[in-house]
Amino acid sequence: MSPTLRGTGRQYWVAVRAMIVLTALLGVVYPLVMTGIGQLTMPAQANGSLITSNGATVGSSLIGQSFTDKKGKPLPQWFQSRPSAAGDGYDANASSPSNLGPNNPDLTKAVRERKATIEKVDSVDAASIPPDALTASGSGLDPHISPAYALLQVDAVANARGISASKVEALVKSMIQGRDLGYLGEPTVNVLQLNLALSKMDPEGDKG
Repeated sequence: MSPTLRGTGRQYWVAVRAMIVLTALLGVVYPLVMTGIGQLTMPAQANGSLITSNGATVGSSLIGQSFTDKKGKPLPQWFQSRPSAAGDGYDANASSPSNLGPNNPDLTKAVRERKATIEKVDSVDAASIPPDALTASGSGLDPHISPAYALLQVDAVANARGISASKVEALVKSMIQGRDLGYLGEPTVNVLQLNLALSKMDPEGDKG
């Protein structure tokens, strides 16, 4: 075999060995180490920030859900989430905004319809409806709403459940999450966590 062929063969063998070693390190060892660190230090986050109720997984604190009937109408006994443009709604496999501009007729129509629904369900004036109640988030998966939107829904939820509005309002205020690190973003309310807490409130004898 000529020196040139031997040199070429050696280079290929070096490349193959390097690929095997790097694949093992970066494709197997590194992911396993990082997964182990995640499970040890932040197991909840590493497993998807799942939320359980009565032993069953009901969702993730990172992904929103709809609280509507089969026709898409809001169920008044539940707090409503922010609108979603991800697939059929809150589809993690189709995370995206609507990509519609502010003057797009489809968007303006959707906003008008959402506004009319909120006015009817919550018996409020259109001017008091916050923007996050009318527009979808950039991901379409936002699990949070603003405290203003949550408080806007208090009376309707209280009436539907036969619970005093003051108790429901107090629950909402107790569920408000502050800014990240104390200064990033705005205060929010996680809708799924709020509704789970709401489901544990007993309306019996509460007619205030």
